[in-house]
Amino acid sequence: MSSSIQRKRIRKSPSDRRAEIVDAAAAIALTEGLECITLRRIGEQLDVRPGLISHYFPAVEDLVAEAFGTAAGTELDTLLPLDRAAGTATEYLARFFALATGDTYDDISRLWINARHLSRYRPVLCDRVGHQEGMWRGRLEGLIRKGVDRGEFRTADPYVTTIQILVVIDGLGAHANTETGDRPEAVTRMAVSTAERELGLESGTLMDHAGAHATNRPPTGAAAAGEDATTTAGSRD
Repeated sequence: MSSSIQRKRIRKSPSDRRAEIVDAAAAIALTEGLECITLRRIGEQLDVRPGLISHYFPAVEDLVAEAFGTAAGTELDTLLPLDRAAGTATEYLARFFALATGDTYDDISRLWINARHLSRYRPVLCDRVGHQEGMWRGRLEGLIRKGVDRGEFRTADPYVTTIQILVVIDGLGAHANTETGDRPEAVTRMAVSTAERELGLESGTLMDHAGAHATNRPPTGAAAAGEDATTTAGSRD
């Protein structure tokens, strides 16, 4: 007597399925562009029917906006994590530049260019781009204000300095689709140089710190001890 055992198909919860769809769309956005996000394309990626995707996202525009927000938000958490208790503001700013101005940042630079262009015609995406821009400004401004409060940075207006830095980074990122191998060092360092000048830091300060923290991991160990020293010498939050 023969018998067969049928594997039980595990159904994902609605929240897990939705997250899976958004993650797949975000990956496609980074590697192929937001225009490539369609119900059929995501269905093929996840090996499910397009109808399942439309169940969670009846309008593909909502999925496009969600995909951009997820990709941009994930990158923000990598570049400027909210939990910065283990290092100084100078160390975290140096780490930010080490990650945000390197070759590995090109994909997200292209995505921002892509999203800003498409947002002219897509209101939902336009709202999400504006929201993410506000998040980036707020996170960087918060770090700069922390540095000012602790005596690491000197600037009359942290908000203006934040905008100046982001404008330079965006300008450099606009060339992500072109050959930049022959770009002079003075140009590649424009964002760092701007930050050092506007924050009252000696030239090379951020580059010196960047060498030790050009990874996705936040400063730890010696960095934590460095913050303790800074906190003791300067003012507290």
